[in-house]
Amino acid sequence: MLNSKKRSLKSCGNRFRKCKLLLLSTFFVSVFVLNLNAQKPEQMTKEQFILRPIGSVHKEKGHTTLVLNKEFEPALRGLDGFSHVWVLWWFDRNDTSKKRSVLQVHPGGNRKNPLTGVFACRSPARPNLIALTLCRVLSVKNNVVEIDKIDAFADTPILDIKPYIPDYDSAKASIPDWLKNRKKSIEKDSVKHGEQMDAHDKK
Repeated sequence: MLNSKKRSLKSCGNRFRKCKLLLLSTFFVSVFVLNLNAQKPEQMTKEQFILRPIGSVHKEKGHTTLVLNKEFEPALRGLDGFSHVWVLWWFDRNDTSKKRSVLQVHPGGNRKNPLTGVFACRSPARPNLIALTLCRVLSVKNNVVEIDKIDAFADTPILDIKPYIPDYDSAKASIPDWLKNRKKSIEKDSVKHGEQMDAHDKK
């Protein structure tokens, strides 16, 4: 009788260990599959993210300010120690399915410039309408940052503000020929304008 009970207990123990191993193996296989799925690029690109503006651009009487929602005022602490900031804002005037589907443009709308991918220029038409501008900080008070200027319209939504850090944000960079030609054209126009001003002053 005693031997029979021992055999029964041993059999139960074996079944328990088998069940335990089966459960553990199922768990690890499930985790492995989930990890594989999480790493699939096609699944990641189908995800949608919600971006909420932290404030908006204000332009009034020659002053340009970034007015943040009051709830984000604490996030500005320490910003007055920086001379420049990166402002990330939304091209809200271009927020149409047509503009979001544009993948190639002639930069600056100039057909003399080569057809270029929107990720290789600063076109306002792009899949995600995120813009980036480097601005000089004039003052930081409460929830308002006064800057020198920004290439955004008044009431443009602001997505984020980041300090400009030279060691991180500057590099010995190369640029394509069309951008070099544009730079030369601007410098040439600047010199021509200066010569015209000098001629006008001599009259």
